[in-house]
Amino acid sequence: MPRALLSVSDKTGIVELGRGLAARGFELVSTGGTARALTGAGLPVTNVSDVTGVPEMMDGRVKTLHPNIHGGILARRSNAEDLHAIARLGIQSIDVVVVNLYPFAETAAKPGVTFDELVEQIDIGGPSMVRAAAKNFQDVLVVVDPADYPALLTALDETPPLSFRFDLMRKALAHTAAYDTAISATLATVRLEGGQFGRADRADALLDHLDLALEKIRDLRYGENPHQKAAWYRPTRVAQGVGPAALGDATILQGKELSFTNLLDLDAAARIVLEFEEPAAVVVKHTNPCGAATGESAADAYSRARDADALAAFGGIVGLNRTLDVATAEAIASTFIEAVIAPAVDAGAAAVLAKKPNMRVVTASFDALKPTDVELRSILGAMLLQERDRVVEAQPPWSADRLPDGVTVVTKRQPTAEEWEALRFAWRICAHVKSNAVIFTDARHTLAIGAGQMSRVDAVNVAVMKARTANISLIGSVAASDAFFPFRDGLDAVAGSGATAVVQPGGSVRDAEVIAAADEHGIAMVFTGRRHFKH
Repeated sequence: MPRALLSVSDKTGIVELGRGLAARGFELVSTGGTARALTGAGLPVTNVSDVTGVPEMMDGRVKTLHPNIHGGILARRSNAEDLHAIARLGIQSIDVVVVNLYPFAETAAKPGVTFDELVEQIDIGGPSMVRAAAKNFQDVLVVVDPADYPALLTALDETPPLSFRFDLMRKALAHTAAYDTAISATLATVRLEGGQFGRADRADALLDHLDLALEKIRDLRYGENPHQKAAWYRPTRVAQGVGPAALGDATILQGKELSFTNLLDLDAAARIVLEFEEPAAVVVKHTNPCGAATGESAADAYSRARDADALAAFGGIVGLNRTLDVATAEAIASTFIEAVIAPAVDAGAAAVLAKKPNMRVVTASFDALKPTDVELRSILGAMLLQERDRVVEAQPPWSADRLPDGVTVVTKRQPTAEEWEALRFAWRICAHVKSNAVIFTDARHTLAIGAGQMSRVDAVNVAVMKARTANISLIGSVAASDAFFPFRDGLDAVAGSGATAVVQPGGSVRDAEVIAAADEHGIAMVFTGRRHFKH
């Protein structure tokens, strides 16, 4: 009689699988909660302790680590010496191993979990069985994902092809690799102080060794150019620890196949609108905002953002921080838009957008993002890692009598109440514009954006040129610069545009010269003490 060993933490579908295996003549071997689930469903189960001849011990720490288990898994059916060895010792072959591991990542994500609780979720026997079965994949079918149970039963009705066995092997080893990655990443947050282990508030992002475990979401239409292949990945769920989030767990509601650049633009759009608590919208082109705005509603914010640069908005990517409703959908559908990202889309809006079948509509939840999130970026032959940039100094309010730490007025003239509101808006947007960047806004929407220039004067000139082309006046606007003005010429150019206030990090050796220029022009200038380059 063929034998199947079943020991799972995730018991999804295990009873149905047990029934399917029993119906195909398999003896079911199990232990603990899995055995109870199977016997509770009326299935005959041989306990692991009956196979090993040794009872479980140490609160279940030792139960499957035994030659009667691992010999039965590792014996090569084509190797006479292996078969003789297990026959001499009375060991029966195990033909199917169905195992998934202790919920370490889920436990690690729970608030208040202790170090001792974490340690008890480090599985020993499970990974050993999975690796043993994967090593002997030509003779043993190893399954770690409940989604593969139906395919397993179908394969058993015939002769499971080698390709099927190999796919299961690769998936099993990826599962154990991701599990170990989750453990090592979590232990990076553990500190030993005074002889006591405890969880630190945040992980050390800059570890000496970093393991990545990624699973493919889907192949993409193409990369940055049609001749480049590309695919979309996310951290494996077991390695992530807190569950999927953001574009790692997005839902595509409609539209043409996504490309690499679509996703980069969707990411850029989402980052901008997430800076705002009030309804906000942005239209992005080539990862830079064409226009961004806040409003009384999502529809109001979108209309303002689109109209900030209607020419550039054609074929753009839209980001919203509110559920996409019917009014917003109708406004978006009135313009040619490539893709939209929002937290959700209501049913009425979905019906409106469906009339534009090529428009890509994506929903994503960003609630699981953490302040300690880090970002990886590839360079030729190497990787870079950094903490995610957050515009923490833009927390409200900005006013003459109340400012966040580090934010100071450096000119003789203080900003007006309206200028304060506009400066805070501009600073949040400017942080997401490619460097060098200078932008002009009012309190509710962008007016002109100078992005990705080689000098700050060039950035100002590009923004002014775009405003003139669109017949937009910059008189009375405010300006934001993502880094300091190295010379007064940039500030002079801002003043010449008609702006009355400016926000920048400060920190130049010529700050005094730039401040004096602002005073000459009667401009109010605010230093944030914090730069936001975006490369």
